[in-house]
Amino acid sequence: MTRFSGEKVLMRIFIGEGDRHGRKPLYEALVELFRREGFAGATVLRAVAGFGASSVYHTDKLLELSTDLPIVVEVVEDQERIDALMPRIDAMMNGGMITLEKATVIRYEAKTKGAETP
Repeated sequence: MTRFSGEKVLMRIFIGEGDRHGRKPLYEALVELFRREGFAGATVLRAVAGFGASSVYHTDKLLELSTDLPIVVEVVEDQERIDALMPRIDAMMNGGMITLEKATVIRYEAKTKGAETP
């Protein structure tokens, strides 16, 4: 496995749970794209509350049950790889926000099968 460490870029994509790309939820389509392109990994986070550019408040409270909770898709990768994929990511989105920030990767390893966590 190639060593993945040092200065990278953290990309966060803020979308809604109800956002779609074709027949799939957008977050699933994005994760599949990153996997196909050989990115180091992707994580999808589902928020309990939030609002975006429209200022519509979305929450998971029972009285105001939302089917469009905020979703954040995070990836850490080289700047060049993110830049190369950005037009495709942008074309998949209809709204939302993308942020980029510098990140220093200290450790990146697959779990060893059968290994115990201390």
